Amino acid sequence: MLLGTLLVLLAGAAPASAHAALRASDPEDGSVVRTAPTHITLTFTESVGLLEDSFRIYGPDNRRVPMEEPEHAAGAADTARAALPRDLGEGTYTVAWRVVSADSHPVSGAFTFSIGKPSPTPPAAPQDHAEHPVTKSLYDTGRYLAYLAAALLIGTAAFAALCRPPDTGPLRAPLLFGWWTLLVTTAALLILRAPFEKGTSPGTALDVSAFPDTVSGRPGMALLSRLALLLTAALLLPVLRDRSPRTRVTAGAAFSVALALTWASAEHASAGIQVPVAMTSSVLHLLAMACWLGGLAALLLTLHRARTPPSYDTVARFSRLAFTSVTVLVVTGAYQSWRGLGSWSALTETAYGRTLAVKLAATVFLLSAAALSRRWTALLARPAAAGERVPALVGAPGPPPAPRTTHMTTVEPETLHRRALRRSVLAEVVVAVAVLLVTTVLTGTLPSRAEAEAAKAPEPQVAGLPGAQALTVPYDTGTPGGSGTVQLTMDPGRVGENGLQAVVFGPQGALTFVPELRVMFTLPSKDVGPIDAGLTDRGGYWATNDLTLPLEGAWTMKLTVRVSDIDQVTVERGVRITR
Repeated sequence: MLLGTLLVLLAGAAPASAHAALRASDPEDGSVVRTAPTHITLTFTESVGLLEDSFRIYGPDNRRVPMEEPEHAAGAADTARAALPRDLGEGTYTVAWRVVSADSHPVSGAFTFSIGKPSPTPPAAPQDHAEHPVTKSLYDTGRYLAYLAAALLIGTAAFAALCRPPDTGPLRAPLLFGWWTLLVTTAALLILRAPFEKGTSPGTALDVSAFPDTVSGRPGMALLSRLALLLTAALLLPVLRDRSPRTRVTAGAAFSVALALTWASAEHASAGIQVPVAMTSSVLHLLAMACWLGGLAALLLTLHRARTPPSYDTVARFSRLAFTSVTVLVVTGAYQSWRGLGSWSALTETAYGRTLAVKLAATVFLLSAAALSRRWTALLARPAAAGERVPALVGAPGPPPAPRTTHMTTVEPETLHRRALRRSVLAEVVVAVAVLLVTTVLTGTLPSRAEAEAAKAPEPQVAGLPGAQALTVPYDTGTPGGSGTVQLTMDPGRVGENGLQAVVFGPQGALTFVPELRVMFTLPSKDVGPIDAGLTDRGGYWATNDLTLPLEGAWTMKLTVRVSDIDQVTVERGVRITR
């Protein structure tokens, strides 16, 4: 059971999808080219959507370089390309980019390249292209409420149709609440889509001119289709009331599948390998999650508010529905874990894996509560003999027991079992809400496979400077905002005097400033060092022209990044020095 649960969690709920990561760039990050390039080309780990302002380039004078609107390379949805002016001068250029990954999440970053030789002070990309915290919070809240509403709407309808409770009155409220909540949150997500993609404030959502671009993209079309489905369902509902139960069940199933497709079609399942299989798996995963978690809420309401308590047959039918849903979650979760996570080690070594571990703990608790519910369901099927004496449950209504006596009450066992079932189902619902919340957090985390694939990209080589070395070194202090990369260029990278330049990038790929950056070199085979490179802050980057490495061999470079008064980290990287 634990292994099956783990397989479910490795994929997460259907919305937990991968973000695009930059695989390569032309010109390469940190490179020095002899002549001005004609285009900027970025290649990602999956297909991406382009914005009007996807590329911004800043020249050595820190002014923005005018350029044409970006487009996809011919037949390559994972490649973004933009033409450059022909009169670019010598110096260092910073490229800030922002695209929308296949799972509808915007991703951004920045890199530098130089023409002829690096500038003394490279231009800094402005910070206004990052995610706006208020817009992101509103959008993430809308996505969470949409998942919750979809689970409530589909799960309640499935419970009513398949479990057939004798009193369906209490189910009307969650159906209406789920429909209205999904309608309102979908409309809100559609309105917030443009500022979410561009990283601007919620006030820019009122810009009508951005709406055509929003609805022409895959995420916008999916949201628009979801709105159309919800409105169509409201119009057809009065017509279906007079039809046979089989017709209503068929129509409800078709609506549920179409609704699930509005998520799958705008997420990672729609890009990459095995798209038809992945989208089918994503739809089934979402429907199974909705039938299980939404059905739990419906069962809880029926147990508490139905004038006619649900019979054993109703509860047993839901038990079978829940078991089938968990089975589907295991199968689709196993497939999605293979497609998305990448390796078992990533479960503990990456932020995505650690978030999955939190979800694992919550889901194990959820399955424990479900097992308890199945136990009480089984007891409902065994009527007690007349006059059977059953110990009163803790928290049951009635006067408290007398002190120092064992209070036994003759209570109908079925009533006690039903009361215990209500409590265990309530515990399941509470934990299920928490699981959905963790799933929403998971959708904002770069998955391990994309992270590993981006890390496999070849390290940039410095063109036009024979023997020069360019290194990209990731760092992570373990504190919020304390991670990123340091890009170093060593010229000529040989025995003797060298120049060393270093640029620090933050967790979102934007240029950042740190209070201290220290680089030490040792040659273990000759017991030489440590030699302090003596980097100094040059106003946006760190550099020295007086690094002397006296011998050839495999040197060890220790890079210490201090991001605050108390937080720092040291990272080692091997460097080959030749004559």
